[in-house]
Amino acid sequence: MGPTRLLLDVDTGIDDAVALLYLCAVPEVRLEGITCTAGNVDAAQVAANNLALLELAGQSGVEVAIGSEVPLVVPLVTTEETHGDQGVGYAVLPAARQQVSDRSAVEVWVEAARANPGEITGLITGPLTNFALALRAEPRLPMLLKGLVIMGGAFNYPGNTTPVAEWNIHVDPHAAKEVFAAYRGLPADRLPVVCALESTERIECRPEHLERLSQAAGAGAELLSPADPEGLRSTNPNRIIACVSDALRFYMEFHRRYDQGYLAHLHDLFAAMIATGEATATTRPATVDVETDSPLTFGQTIGDFAGFWKQPHNARVVTANEPERVFETLIDRLARLAAERG
Repeated sequence: MGPTRLLLDVDTGIDDAVALLYLCAVPEVRLEGITCTAGNVDAAQVAANNLALLELAGQSGVEVAIGSEVPLVVPLVTTEETHGDQGVGYAVLPAARQQVSDRSAVEVWVEAARANPGEITGLITGPLTNFALALRAEPRLPMLLKGLVIMGGAFNYPGNTTPVAEWNIHVDPHAAKEVFAAYRGLPADRLPVVCALESTERIECRPEHLERLSQAAGAGAELLSPADPEGLRSTNPNRIIACVSDALRFYMEFHRRYDQGYLAHLHDLFAAMIATGEATATTRPATVDVETDSPLTFGQTIGDFAGFWKQPHNARVVTANEPERVFETLIDRLARLAAERG
């Protein structure tokens, strides 16, 4: 079998950063390119983060292109409170030597899909702005791609941005609405796999996971504790472990501030593992739409699982997963990369 060929669209972000390092650690994965959308931080900062993370992981020649810097309709809202001013918590990434691509995100998506029909899987862990624009340029994208994995939404589950809306969808609900509409009625194996909050919030990274990772990498102890003062920085000699630790400490402090415990939800890591096939999950077909008009429920994803709307399915929503297997895989993959590169 050949490599798993992935085209990423991200808004890097702490959990995006962990997901990208994981993908760099999987020898069977071939990154066809990374497109950047504004979300957790602005698009230029997203691109800088991606280039620096690729260099940290020893990945060269992966094209990084900037896409839309604003949502389709609504003003941009970023979330430095959640991810830090640079998007990677307390981690400090040196400027990369590689430059941002001259091509746009839309060009990257469209040209890659046209040149490699049925071979590339899309992975989107940020707002769906770039992909919606790519669909406008090439409506055949759903059939040209091998598959699509989306991190976003919440179905019969509380939101993390409003009482009913998840962050990625809420940033650009109009784009999400266009994307789901483009997949309506396609064959079941072409429908996007949607990793929504009810599955991704089960991926709870705790201090013991980071400790296991550091030990597995041969980097010694890496102890994070709720008793630590906020803003403490890692002294780990391994650059990758220190980077991940400094990013996750910020994320854990954020979650604790909102009474969720001293932990970090690694939403995007789970979606990345679905895209590589290294995570197992149960999915259920649904007809998904997005609310873009109501001030009360703006950005809510509604999934018709029972067929009330009598409309064709346009998504496969993850309904069950195995969180501990995700962390076993992460520790195995990332420890090897850290040992080699750190």
